Amino acid sequence: MSDTVALGFRAHSGWTAAVAASGSPSKPIILERCRIETADARIVGSTQPYHAARELCVEEAEALIRQCQESSTLLAMRAVSAWAAQLRQNGLTVIGAGILFASGRPLPNLAAILRSHPLIHTAEGEFFRAALVTASERCGLRVTKVKEREIWERATSVFRLPIADLQRRIGELGKSVGPPWRRDEKLASLAAWIALIESK
Repeated sequence: MSDTVALGFRAHSGWTAAVAASGSPSKPIILERCRIETADARIVGSTQPYHAARELCVEEAEALIRQCQESSTLLAMRAVSAWAAQLRQNGLTVIGAGILFASGRPLPNLAAILRSHPLIHTAEGEFFRAALVTASERCGLRVTKVKEREIWERATSVFRLPIADLQRRIGELGKSVGPPWRRDEKLASLAAWIALIESK
C-alpha cells in the first residue's frame, strides 16, 4: 500500500462527503469514507445561513453569517485535523486535499446576495467549501480546487486515461470498496487522486 494519502471533499449544506484515497484510478486505494458535519446544530439557521439571513436586516445578517462561518470552520478544522492525525498514526503521510468547487464566479455584496434566491444558493455552496479550504490549510494540507463540471476532463489529463475508461474504473470500484459509493464518493475520490498527484 502506498503511504501517501490525499483527502477528497464534496460539500453540501451543513455536511460534507469525505474520502481518504491513495494510489490512483488505475491502482485505486480507498482508505476511508466519512461524513463531516459542518453546521453547528446549536445555531439556528446554520445549515443554510444565507437563507436564514434573508429574513434579517443587513447588520443582523452579517453577524449571523460571521457566527456560522466561525463555527463551520472550527467544526471542519477539528474533523480534518483528527482524521489526518489518525491516518498519520497508521503510518500514512497526508499531503493534500482535493475540494470540489462550482463555477467560481465572484459574488456581489451581501445585500445583493440576499435579494436573489439563486445567489443565496451559490453563496451557501461557497460558504461551506471555504470552511473546508481553511480547515485543510490550517492542518498543513495543500489544497487543490477542482471544478466539478470539469473534473472528468481534468482527471483524463492528469492520469492519461480516456474518459470512458476512467468513468468505468471509478464506477466499478464500488464493487470492491462496498457502499456507500454514490456520486459524492466517486467525485470526492477523484478530487483526492488529483490532489495526490498535484501535491507531490
